[in-house]
Amino acid sequence: MAFMMVAGLAGHALAADGAGPVLLKPADPQPAGLSAGLAVQYAYPGDMRYLHDAESARGRAEDGPPLIGFDYPDSFQGAKVMTSTRTVRVAAFIEGYIRFDTPGIWRMQFHSNDGLSVSIGGREVYRHDGRHACNTEGWKNEFEVPSAGWYPVKATYFQRLGTSCMMMQWQPPGRNMTWTPTDVYGFKP
Repeated sequence: MAFMMVAGLAGHALAADGAGPVLLKPADPQPAGLSAGLAVQYAYPGDMRYLHDAESARGRAEDGPPLIGFDYPDSFQGAKVMTSTRTVRVAAFIEGYIRFDTPGIWRMQFHSNDGLSVSIGGREVYRHDGRHACNTEGWKNEFEVPSAGWYPVKATYFQRLGTSCMMMQWQPPGRNMTWTPTDVYGFKP
């Protein structure tokens, strides 16, 4: 069932007419004076099973220490979720920018435990709802980056019980898929 959901959602990221890569829109104007990482707000609802459950807690969210980016490997039982103060039942609302240094066709892939929805450059690039293990890979669709620079990022994440993870890989034009370096993320302080 989970595979079918991912496969069905992956098609959603393709252009509506299936004609090619999804076009991402750079930030306009390009931001200056960014701090390293991504801004995050946390909420701690009683229970969550889907992204809409996390979204319902957004009004109770409080600022947390910045994230280093999408670079939180699978944790161990009892570890705090990312930079939050809790180990379970954590909703995170993430904003900032990601820098693409080369225009062209990029591929992106995410890993999450549990739900994660990510928009970059005004387009949803990943959505995997529900509860699942970190070894769940995400979409590997092609995205067109029209110019080098900063692109806005917005994400909603939740972790229910057990361990947590949130990671991103990317494939720049003409290169291999690699883990996304942490120095490509920024946010307005």
